[in-house]
Amino acid sequence: MAGPRNALHLLRSVAGPAAALLVIGFFGGYALVGPNGVLALGDYRRALAAREAELARVEEQRRIIANRVALLDPKKANPDMADELIRKELGLVHPDEIIIPMDELPDAPSTPAPDATTGAR
Repeated sequence: MAGPRNALHLLRSVAGPAAALLVIGFFGGYALVGPNGVLALGDYRRALAAREAELARVEEQRRIIANRVALLDPKKANPDMADELIRKELGLVHPDEIIIPMDELPDAPSTPAPDATTGAR
């Protein structure tokens, strides 16, 4: 009779530490492989690099637009910019002008510009 009673006492004495080990193991595993775990750090770094590249692109666009807005300030409008905008939006030209349509320029030149001092590329 001492055997089953002893086994029950043994199970009760082991249940608390076993439950604690399970809880610690769960949180430890979650800290390692969870969505915010150590293994997700590489994904966060890649996402950060992509977002920083996008931020740089958007800031460059913002800088270009801010420059165009400054050129169209009503107090001191740039005549060339105002003329370009009027011609583009309204399609107005003088009768003696010749229109040469141009494609949009690429963001970066395809060939390097010549060096001013040596003339080399």
